[in-house]
Amino acid sequence: MITGLYETHIKVADLERSMRFYGEVLGLELGLRDPQRPIAFYWVGERNQAMLGLWETAAGEAVRPQHFAFACSLDDVLHAPDWLKERGLTGRNFLDDGTEIPLVHAWMPAISYYFRDPDGHSLEFMAPLEGTPLPELGMVPLHTWQQAQKTASTPAAPQPDHLRQVEL
Repeated sequence: MITGLYETHIKVADLERSMRFYGEVLGLELGLRDPQRPIAFYWVGERNQAMLGLWETAAGEAVRPQHFAFACSLDDVLHAPDWLKERGLTGRNFLDDGTEIPLVHAWMPAISYYFRDPDGHSLEFMAPLEGTPLPELGMVPLHTWQQAQKTASTPAAPQPDHLRQVEL
């Protein structure tokens, strides 16, 4: 029944500031700025495929930072550090090890790179990778994961119970 995630919403302290960030800095297309309430909707990717809602907090209400990932191509994730710098943003990898190397979540597998919005929400650029999941590798640079793929001749290691899909 569920085929994807259509929308997600986050609270922001200053709607106009967040609209500049998501619209002008990240380049998302504005779907709707509701004139009756402090909320804006942005299309993520193609129009009517996914959306992000920004809700301004009430006076005195704190923003609780959340996390979500934008789907990207492999090439886009690899160029994310420079792309973010061009926009005055600082990125980091999952390990926050001070390098600008996107890392592979080997259990998925997918490669990603992180940054924050003006309210401290953790945002991620992520691209799925073809190949065998190798959870035993943890988080590794792409070249390490690619080399492991070449030498992986056995089926994927069993996933822990909490990661296995349940068959109905």
